[in-house]
Amino acid sequence: MSLNLWQSVCERLAAELPEQQFNTWIRPLQADAMPTSAEGGMPVVSVRVPNRFKLDWIRTQHAGRIEAVLAELAGEPVRLDLSVAPRPESSPAMALRRTTPSSTATLAVDALDMPQRTAGEATRAESSNPSARPPARASAPVVSVHRLNPALTFDTLVAGRANQMARTAALHVAGAPGVMYNPLFIYGGVGLGKTHLVHAVGNALLKDRPDARVLYLHAEQFISDVVKNYQRKTFDELKAKYHSLDLLLIDDVQFFAGKDRTQEEFFNAFEALLTKRAHIIMTSDTYPKGLVDIDERLTSRFDAGLTVAIEPPELEMRVAILMRKAAAESTEMPEDVAFFIAKNVRANVRELEGALRKVLAYSRFSHKDINIALAREALKDLLSIQNRQVGVENIQKTVADFYKIKVADMYSKKRPASIARPRQIAMYLAKEMTKKSLPEIGELFGGRDHTTVLHAVRKIGAERTTNPELNQQLHVLEQTLKG
Repeated sequence: MSLNLWQSVCERLAAELPEQQFNTWIRPLQADAMPTSAEGGMPVVSVRVPNRFKLDWIRTQHAGRIEAVLAELAGEPVRLDLSVAPRPESSPAMALRRTTPSSTATLAVDALDMPQRTAGEATRAESSNPSARPPARASAPVVSVHRLNPALTFDTLVAGRANQMARTAALHVAGAPGVMYNPLFIYGGVGLGKTHLVHAVGNALLKDRPDARVLYLHAEQFISDVVKNYQRKTFDELKAKYHSLDLLLIDDVQFFAGKDRTQEEFFNAFEALLTKRAHIIMTSDTYPKGLVDIDERLTSRFDAGLTVAIEPPELEMRVAILMRKAAAESTEMPEDVAFFIAKNVRANVRELEGALRKVLAYSRFSHKDINIALAREALKDLLSIQNRQVGVENIQKTVADFYKIKVADMYSKKRPASIARPRQIAMYLAKEMTKKSLPEIGELFGGRDHTTVLHAVRKIGAERTTNPELNQQLHVLEQTLKG
């Protein structure tokens, strides 16, 4: 056997896999010219992978299929041996270049050196007249910190159906930044794990490439940077900081709404980074076309790569999160208690973690074992608030206000789409968020039959999975109802 075997394997996989997947994961692999033999005479094909991150991905996603194709083409069992390719030795000149600051290769002073402003202060400053202030002397460029939280990695992220698409896309970006899904736009409600995911990408890239220029920040910090440089008339610093990045991670871009100069500078940075094949990942509370008071040329670019949603976690995922978080606190969480908490806290991961902290603290302070009775006692305030706030009448009023119809329309026999659809949405939320039966819900919607309610629940539930706009509206309504 020779290197032709590996070439044949690549040809077979190229025919099986989508082109982007093949180019990202299989094409960069390097095989030794000749297979070796393991104990027992089984041929071993040694394949080198560019980095540790890709090694883990190949092992879990593609190694089994590669071995199967190798055995089929070789006519006998073949073992695949994967290892990380050694890094080429850096020359003294390269080492000097990495450690010597220059005006073009280093990042400018980052916003840690400026007084922190609130979003309101930044907005007021942006609209003020900078010509009244003398320009400040430019600071000497220094290397910026990446601002990543090292604890937020793919390993510590609980995977589930709610974040499956977003997590898979983020893994692809971490393995091959600048190649596909650029920009990556992740949207969803508060506390669902968007920030964890973007930090995980940055941490994975830095683990593989410690010299990569990575920056995470909240949109408010970008606004503050624009304000500072606008006042000082030092936009070259702003460009040096953002235009030279390899990976920009920015949270909550909806905060750019109404800030024209900020949007213009972000557009310039966006174009510069994409031109040099750097990667951009953004998060928002809504999908790109749902953003308001943001220039269309920006939203169209946000939507040009890949847009994925993170959903509220399903029951099993919430239980898994609780069990893992408790284990991280060196505490054993009984499964029935985890299910009790997960069934009663459904809004987002942040609230779930808050409920867990209450239960753990209550157990420690009272010196009692964790059980359902203790969890019920620890969370009694939260449970009473939920039971008091979420009722069918409250749902009807909230949905009516959201879609600008009358509450009376929820009970009426009117059937125009502008009324029938919000009514169906309210029925769906009543089934999801209360313990009322279908006949009870029907009675509260003007004496409708339970089959009418069932039809509405099934219709809205199915459409939610395929209609991003409806899904986002439901997220907003759920967050409003849960306070």
